Amino acid sequence: MVNYRFLSSNTVKLVGLLCASVCAWYLGYLFAEILPEDSIQTAIGSMQQVGMRPVLKAPAPKKQKCGVWTPCPNDELPYLMRSGGGKDVRPIICLNDEYYLGGSKQNGDRGINIVVINHDTWKATDTKTFDMYEGEFSGPMVEFIKNIPEKSLIMISSHDDASTKLSEDAKKVFEALGSKEIRNIKFRSAWVFLAVKGAKLPEYLEKEKINHSENNRNRYSGWPSEIQIDGCIPKN
Repeated sequence: MVNYRFLSSNTVKLVGLLCASVCAWYLGYLFAEILPEDSIQTAIGSMQQVGMRPVLKAPAPKKQKCGVWTPCPNDELPYLMRSGGGKDVRPIICLNDEYYLGGSKQNGDRGINIVVINHDTWKATDTKTFDMYEGEFSGPMVEFIKNIPEKSLIMISSHDDASTKLSEDAKKVFEALGSKEIRNIKFRSAWVFLAVKGAKLPEYLEKEKINHSENNRNRYSGWPSEIQIDGCIPKN
């Protein structure tokens, strides 16, 4: 038996769909006739450009002089000091893109490495390495530091071991320069220290860092990872 109610319902839906389609076509036709052609083309072009428009990205950070990330003002100089790592990774001391230790020179050695910078020229006047594992070099190191001219910038980076032959007199000399960690240095500790003889650096500057050899944390077999300080030193 034919279900006339079902047929009637579907017929109404079909007629409604046809009417809606005709109305939509007519409205589109009317819209196209009313609007100028160039306006339609402009609208279509704008929609296409939305998908083609490049996504703006922040520029990648760029390393500055000495490989530091933060640019320094004109009245300041960038510096970087890094301790040695293990036996083979040499220490680095850099000021204003001049590598006095490390870089292509590979001239740092076991013990305490010291670079002396002239306050007026901001260039190195001397570079010395004092072996603190073999020999007796604490005495010569003390004399060397005592003879450094006043106001000189002193940049120090350790490599391998800086404690075994470190004397009490040497510790006092470093304390006089402002070191807070010199008495905490242990066998194969990594240590970097920045000071000005006879003066003080600004409090905000990172001037000293130490890292001890611990078997469960060492990056190298028997040695801790390198440590580093960097920043901008005021010229005056």
